[in-house]
Amino acid sequence: MRVISKSRLKQCWESPGNEDSEGALRAWYTHVNSPTIAWRSWSDVKTDFATASIVGSCVVFNIRGNNYRLITRILYPSQKVFILKVMTHREYDGDKWKEDCGCFSPPPARKIAMPKSQHKAVRGKSQRKSRRK
Repeated sequence: MRVISKSRLKQCWESPGNEDSEGALRAWYTHVNSPTIAWRSWSDVKTDFATASIVGSCVVFNIRGNNYRLITRILYPSQKVFILKVMTHREYDGDKWKEDCGCFSPPPARKIAMPKSQHKAVRGKSQRKSRRK
């Protein structure tokens, strides 16, 4: 799996009062970012992290004996794990993070690639319109 981005983990453990999270977050990152880890489904995640939970479209990991929560979004086909938020258990219980992370929002609309042969036609139309004005 490819973890994006480690800087959010580092930001957590460098925050005053969260220094105790560093070892556990580094261990999670090292394990998940390993080339030998290739999650294909939720069951693969549960095999590695029995206490992980699904919340909407997010996967929540318990870190350091449930003292911290790591909110992620996993894209199984592309083998990417996006770190959305790291917080204390108390912050997690506040539920504000669900809105911030978009766990219950639909994914953004996918842009449809236009064949290169149509690029000139579209560009030509927009140029003609601008000349008429």
